Amino acid sequence: SGRLDKPLLKAGKKYHLMRAKGHKYPRTRGRAMVAASHPYGSSKRGARKVTTVSRNAPPGQKVGLIAARSTGKKRRRRR
Repeated sequence: SGRLDKPLLKAGKKYHLMRAKGHKYPRTRGRAMVAASHPYGSSKRGARKVTTVSRNAPPGQKVGLIAARSTGKKRRRRR
């Protein structure tokens, strides 16, 4: 019983280990990226990529919410 392998004490050891295994390391979260690099990028307002598609989009792009209308009471947005 007990510890089987030694802990990785330095980030460099972990880096070389992951590099030898062929993994992409370090892996950056989508939220941590800028908005241009990833759909979930930018720390502002926890935004998600809009999944609605316009009505005149070509076939193949039309998946999910097609030309979705807004419903419900219109509420004023604070800026």
